[in-house]
Amino acid sequence: MRVRNLLQRLVILPSLAIAVVMVACGTILEDNSDCTLICHIKFKYDMNMKFADAFANSVDYVTLCVYDAESGKLVRRVVDSGEALSQEGYVMTLDDLKPGPYDLVAWCGDGLMSNNFMVPQPIAGVSHISELNCTMDREDDNTVKKDVGQLFHGMKRVTIQGEYGVRRETISLTKDTNVVRVILQHLSGIDVDKDLFRFEITDKNGALKYDNTLLSDQEITYYPWSVTSGSAGVGNGETSDATRAQTSVSVALAEFTVNRLLTENNPILSVYNTTNDKLVLSIPLKDYALLVKGYYNRNMSDQEYLDRQDEYNLTFFLDEFGDWAAGVVIINSWSVVINDTEL
Repeated sequence: MRVRNLLQRLVILPSLAIAVVMVACGTILEDNSDCTLICHIKFKYDMNMKFADAFANSVDYVTLCVYDAESGKLVRRVVDSGEALSQEGYVMTLDDLKPGPYDLVAWCGDGLMSNNFMVPQPIAGVSHISELNCTMDREDDNTVKKDVGQLFHGMKRVTIQGEYGVRRETISLTKDTNVVRVILQHLSGIDVDKDLFRFEITDKNGALKYDNTLLSDQEITYYPWSVTSGSAGVGNGETSDATRAQTSVSVALAEFTVNRLLTENNPILSVYNTTNDKLVLSIPLKDYALLVKGYYNRNMSDQEYLDRQDEYNLTFFLDEFGDWAAGVVIINSWSVVINDTEL
């Protein structure tokens, strides 16, 4: 009898252990537990000049594609947008991933971006990572005349190990689009007629690969999406006609949004006089932008500086003939004296 009871206990105890594990896993599964494999993806945008995470205030649209790193084939595509992205602690959840290496590729942006950049919608098990390129929308004549919004890119390889638990990964984003403002001001202080000038930027940067490097593309001509005139008071604030030249400044302001500036390219900013199509000024935009990289940023690579600095304000002074007085340009509040305009 004692032997029989002992054998019964030996059979019951393993069964109880299995039952306890099953109950525990049932509870854990409801809590995103160790009984399934879950990956929480956090997005961070601190590739800026303040080195501070600005994701919540900058991005409201995310497309994340998960690829098998060995085959290059798409495993999953997840899209999220709207107010949720601005919430503190936002993460994107990927569940039921099998152990192994994955490449995560994110194309993100604001409301304008989704209408002005074309990213294919890949098919799971079919599409290859090399197809996930991003192309800027443009007119039939290869011109861009509108504000295309803010485009961000992120990519990371992760290796999922084990079968259960929660994995946390962070994808750092790079902002690809840049705002360029061009200001024209007369040395004499007379008014600048915005309609007398045509502004344009040319570059071959309208298409980017899945890894955010340059894809071969035709030259794009960017035109400003806004051209305005304005004036500002200076000096002691007197407004009489006799002192107007000394107390106010009149300018023409052109605003562009251009795609990623890359060190291997040579974007050109040009301004023409519309009355005779005369070239007023032409500069290598990238080289001028790097002129004010500065002492404190000397340890950055040129590409990192171009990626962190997403706004460029350039002020040019015109002489009495409406030509650029080529000796001085103000770039992002830095006054630069040009000794040799052939950069």
